[in-house]
Amino acid sequence: MSLMLKPGTSWTETYARCLAIAPEAFDQDRVRNLWAGTWHRVGEPGPASSPIDGSAIAGPPMLGAAAAEQAVKAAMVQHRAWRDVALPERKARVTGALDALIEHRELLAMLLVWEIGKPWKTACADVDRCIDGVRWYVEECDGMLAGRGPLDGPVSNIASWNYPMSVLVHAMLVQVLAGNAVIAKTPTDGGLCCLTLASALMVRAGLPVTLVSGSGSALSPALVRAPEIGCVSFVGGRDTGAAVATALADLGKRHVLEQEGLNCWGIWEYGDFGTLAAQIRKTFDYAKQRCTAYPRFVVQRELFDQFLAAYLPAIQAVRFGHPLAVAAPDDPLPELDFGPVINATKAKELTGQVEEAVARGGVPLFRGSLSQAVLLDGQDTSAYFPPVSILGPPRWSPLFHAEPFGPVDTIVLVDTQAELLAAMNASNGSLVATISCDDEVTAQRIAREVRAFKVGINRPRSRGDREELFGGLGASWRGAFVGGRLLVHAVTQGPAGERLPGNFPDYTLLP
Repeated sequence: MSLMLKPGTSWTETYARCLAIAPEAFDQDRVRNLWAGTWHRVGEPGPASSPIDGSAIAGPPMLGAAAAEQAVKAAMVQHRAWRDVALPERKARVTGALDALIEHRELLAMLLVWEIGKPWKTACADVDRCIDGVRWYVEECDGMLAGRGPLDGPVSNIASWNYPMSVLVHAMLVQVLAGNAVIAKTPTDGGLCCLTLASALMVRAGLPVTLVSGSGSALSPALVRAPEIGCVSFVGGRDTGAAVATALADLGKRHVLEQEGLNCWGIWEYGDFGTLAAQIRKTFDYAKQRCTAYPRFVVQRELFDQFLAAYLPAIQAVRFGHPLAVAAPDDPLPELDFGPVINATKAKELTGQVEEAVARGGVPLFRGSLSQAVLLDGQDTSAYFPPVSILGPPRWSPLFHAEPFGPVDTIVLVDTQAELLAAMNASNGSLVATISCDDEVTAQRIAREVRAFKVGINRPRSRGDREELFGGLGASWRGAFVGGRLLVHAVTQGPAGERLPGNFPDYTLLP
């Protein structure tokens, strides 16, 4: 059956809507940078293409170091004024921004589809989680802010591309609510227009927001080391995170550095494989391009036959493809587990890792095919990567010890609990983990030895919403933990001598 692009959803139409809604931020030929409450037509627009079909989309207007320094200084001026605005007024303005985000919810979600390849329902959920989460902070922040004040300078946000709304915009709005001006760097891999539209709506609501684009090497001296910066909030990979941490080492700046980790699902003395089968399919949400995705299953060897009987039908049922492909104009958008990965380069990287792991001894349990995908006739498919599962990846392979950040599962068989823990702790710390085990006492004992911030028993763990705390152990996290009151505390000044809970060099953990 031939499929077509859903009418009214093309990139040209989507970008035209941005132009009509926020002409101050969008030009016909490019997107602008924002500082001092003004949108500036500066910076060299970089090329960009949509992962869903390779078509050209708006690229980031890349700034140099001098412009970044100017933006930071302007943010400091805004910060000095904003920190004196009373909390009721801050709450009213943030609420106004949320109302505007709700009004343009569908456009923000469509931008996420085109820019980072999210399926429609997943994109809508990203926008909704941002709005609902910040609304909760508006209602609950009075107690969280009691006896606390803004930082000495603006908060600098450097985040990955995968959750522009529910992670980055959410954090920015909470930081503003706490009395700080905020700066955000647009991810170079995607999310530019979504963040630009959201920032335009925030500025119209009277919030002190700065949004800039540029390479990390050019902007990091200003966004990380500038004396004006009060806190650095980073979400991304370990290599970049380590560079940020090194830059912060001698400055004593407040920081929150969320980094990758290999989140593992351990299966030991377990029998409810019907429940596990449904959970396995859900782990492929958004092609496992999530910080809380589970790309590793560690399985007790004598349970492998039962695991495989549950696992293979689950991975075979995964549905992926073009998020906007329909058979007829009035058809709803397809129900997909995931679309493309973020770009063709990532798809090529995953292909190389899988091929090398198999060539060196890994056993391919499952390899999906593009013939199973929902695609338009003749479209560019270079960013699409079917689900893959490998049994026993070689220990030297990146697939053994690092997060692939794509729809690739690895399965490791073990015979003892010691081997189970060694395999689950292969990446020196992670954000989440799960133990599937019928005996609660055994499960809890194993969970205490897993190097993950959150460990679920017979269920997956997530980043969480609202009051739930979040962090990481080992190399997956540096700095203050966040979530609930801790997110507010991370970006505010408390009593003299206060020590924030977090993963710092001296490992000051939660009491």
